[in-house]
Amino acid sequence: MSLKVKVILTIVVLINSVVFSQNLTIPPKNYVDSVKIENSVKRINNTFPLSDQSNSKKWKLLKKYSDEFIGSTLNEERWYPNNPKWKGRPPTYFHSSNVSLENNELVIQVNKHGKENLPEGFTHSTGFIKSKNKFLYGYFEAEVKLMDAPWVSGFWMTNVSKDWWTEIDICENAPGLYYNRHDLNSNIHVFKAPKDKGDVKKHFSRTKKYYFPKELQADYHVWGLEWTPEFIRFYIDGILFREAKNTHWHQPLEVNFNCESNKWFGALPDNNRLNGEYHVKYFRTWKQKK
Repeated sequence: MSLKVKVILTIVVLINSVVFSQNLTIPPKNYVDSVKIENSVKRINNTFPLSDQSNSKKWKLLKKYSDEFIGSTLNEERWYPNNPKWKGRPPTYFHSSNVSLENNELVIQVNKHGKENLPEGFTHSTGFIKSKNKFLYGYFEAEVKLMDAPWVSGFWMTNVSKDWWTEIDICENAPGLYYNRHDLNSNIHVFKAPKDKGDVKKHFSRTKKYYFPKELQADYHVWGLEWTPEFIRFYIDGILFREAKNTHWHQPLEVNFNCESNKWFGALPDNNRLNGEYHVKYFRTWKQKK
């Protein structure tokens, strides 16, 4: 290749790079760290959390509230088959038709409501299940495969009461969008607190984003939360990737699995991608022995 041709090609590449950067609306990623996936833990047993297979912290499995999702129908003694208090974030409505058990897994899908008319402001539907029991501290774990479509897949805890509205997001990710495939989001929120809590005058959150070397939607991963009066610790595949001091999260919380629209993630419905599925192999919870 002649020097003249090389120069011309270089100029074209530079021009295209400038044009592309001007059209790029995706904000830069502010990762606080990268997850070292070589530290993932090999499972020896199902009795203890993946991150503590030797049970050094004396966990006791709560079988009454855990679920292996075996069978053909959701256990409605443990779960609401939909969210009884939240219709959904427009334009996506929570509809129980999108929740099923298949091959011993919980499966959440999109737009299975058929020809049923959705409420005004909603154009699509997806699913949501909520635990009927509330938990205060413990270890919470689920093995899931996130939806490869533009909806957020969630495994999280919350409770809205008269005085408190708090939330812990164990998993809240939208890797169905190509620019989110390596984003591992971690959020804890306080939306409302009693008036005597002078340090909480409005909603605040502690949000961090981590880089995950593999595409999150490509395989199953184990998400874990260790929640104590002192700390909130987040795990993926047995790897501790975040620890936060527990300053406000001392209220009983419910467990949620769902998919939803979320413009902050870029997760808005795409009629060409309605075949997405969110799979949950199991949910297990433990309490520490006194």
